[in-house]
Amino acid sequence: QVQLVESGGGLVQPGGSLRLSCAASGYNYDRNCLGWFRQAPGKEREVVAHLYVRGDETFYAVAVKGRFIISSDDAANTLYLQMNSLKPEDTSVYYCAARWSRCSSNWRDWDDWGQGTQVTVS
Repeated sequence: QVQLVESGGGLVQPGGSLRLSCAASGYNYDRNCLGWFRQAPGKEREVVAHLYVRGDETFYAVAVKGRFIISSDDAANTLYLQMNSLKPEDTSVYYCAARWSRCSSNWRDWDDWGQGTQVTVS
């Protein structure tokens, strides 16, 4: 069974940076799509970024493009999200997710989820 465990969230001032990590286990890491989503109170879960673990293709939501960087460390089975120039509107619970087929920006298409990590920009 796939397990995804996020870490790295916290409280940061506007303009600051955070790096989220997602450790994956029980998972054939090099054949699938991994991504980050976020959900603010009262709002629907939304895509932040995703990538194909075997390949160079990445996707970023318009709201974070140019500020966030998604990357993976295959040897460590870990997914990262470097978040720079953070804004108050980035405040959300951030979730790591895995999908067994093509990457998708629709959170309902994803198969496995972490428990989430809170990011607060204030």
